[in-house]
Amino acid sequence: MPELFRSIYNLPEKHYVVRWLKAMERRSIGFAHRVVTPNISFKNLFASRSCADEKIVTVMNSPQTKIFNPAKHPVVERPQTSVRPFVLMYHGLLVERHGLDTLIEAVGKLRSKIPGIRLNLYGEPTEYSVKMDELVRELKLEDVVKSHGFKKLDEIAACISQIDLGVIPNRSSSFTAINFPTRIFEYLAMHKPVIVPGTTGIRDYFKEEEIIFFEAGDVDDLAAKIEWAYNHPEKLAEKMRLGRAIYDEYCWDSEERKLTELVSGLVH
Repeated sequence: MPELFRSIYNLPEKHYVVRWLKAMERRSIGFAHRVVTPNISFKNLFASRSCADEKIVTVMNSPQTKIFNPAKHPVVERPQTSVRPFVLMYHGLLVERHGLDTLIEAVGKLRSKIPGIRLNLYGEPTEYSVKMDELVRELKLEDVVKSHGFKKLDEIAACISQIDLGVIPNRSSSFTAINFPTRIFEYLAMHKPVIVPGTTGIRDYFKEEEIIFFEAGDVDDLAAKIEWAYNHPEKLAEKMRLGRAIYDEYCWDSEERKLTELVSGLVH
């Protein structure tokens, strides 16, 4: 929470709100018998400032397998056209720290290089998304970038099944540097490759050969990685296959068992 507040409100580390949140963290963790957190970076952070490492258990925030099930959403064959379509997708909270403007600008740079490029956006409208709509108009990308608003999880799973590439365009901040977006696993669960920022929270789980990394906040690098994905479909499929093996290791079926066993042990 201290890192999230710093990211949202652009607060320095020594700000009194950040120091208060750290104090509340220590008191909360001190009160608890066990601490459950969703990834390795969070665990390391808590262990460095609030409690012993052995008190913390990671249970990854993996998508529900009954919803993100590719068998429920078969891919629909696209009509044959002279231009090969290449569909990108972003879904989630539409806020500045998630770097949607970086993605839109990257798509603008690629329009002439990938004539069939399309970007579908899903998320509840916000003040930030209004600015992004203005950016789309400024770059004359109205026929390329489409906003579809809020969708339920089962609808998101169906939408993912019809794309070529998912994108997590997060900027680098005190929070995104250590966070692991669940959307990564949502794409991989549906057998779709994904581009992610090369932050610590993600690199704790993936190697270079298992996913496509880009330099967070770098429009040119993001554009270059999207173009590589378009031009190398076989290598892209191999990265997806290797990345999905990581997802399989942490799928919700196994993480749920870990959580229930933890609770059962505490109760007994």
